[in-house]
Amino acid sequence: MTTPTVPIRVLLADDETMIRAAVRMILSHADGIEVVGDAADGRQAVAEAASHRPDVVLLDIYMPVHGGLAAVAPLLALAPAPRVLMLTTFGTDDNVLTALRDGAAGFLLKDEGPEELIRAVRAAAAGDSVLSPQVTGTVVARMLSGAHQEAAPGPTDERITRLTGREREVLKLIGEGLSNQEIAGRLHITIGTVKTHVVAIFAKTGTTSRVQAAVFAHRTGLVH
Repeated sequence: MTTPTVPIRVLLADDETMIRAAVRMILSHADGIEVVGDAADGRQAVAEAASHRPDVVLLDIYMPVHGGLAAVAPLLALAPAPRVLMLTTFGTDDNVLTALRDGAAGFLLKDEGPEELIRAVRAAAAGDSVLSPQVTGTVVARMLSGAHQEAAPGPTDERITRLTGREREVLKLIGEGLSNQEIAGRLHITIGTVKTHVVAIFAKTGTTSRVQAAVFAHRTGLVH
């Protein structure tokens, strides 16, 4: 007798009723995902999360009264803390980096297709960071132009030489904004193998997150 799979519990927070309804419909038809509640602003999202204990919160960045950015820290202070995915209309949103620094697990554009949305929820629940490729470009640009960043490494940075050929391939795809699942599919390897490579990449490059690894990939010329 097999043990039933526990569904991923998702909370939706967006001030637009139509958006919430559309996202709920998409996720409700996905295997292994359960929408446990919704909210129209950040304060309500925190209250609903405290009540329903979701695994993942989809949080609109711009909402009246209490926006998404202000809700990130209170959500992550819950025990257990949910994974927070920010929703935005623009890939060039200046608040992308702020939310990631505050602990958000990633960013999604509202015009992502149903498959991308479902994949992102599953990736976040599995502990992965999630960035739309367009959003990855924005984050990298902000970090590369930041006044407090360390001196930019070049293509000959010795940390690159520590990576195996496969690890470089994985790092390049991280820099392009792909999730672990997408990398596994692209390289025809298992997700477990991808995660092993990611851990090795972090250790060898001195990075501690996918965002930092993506910036490193761009700075060293792996991604153009």
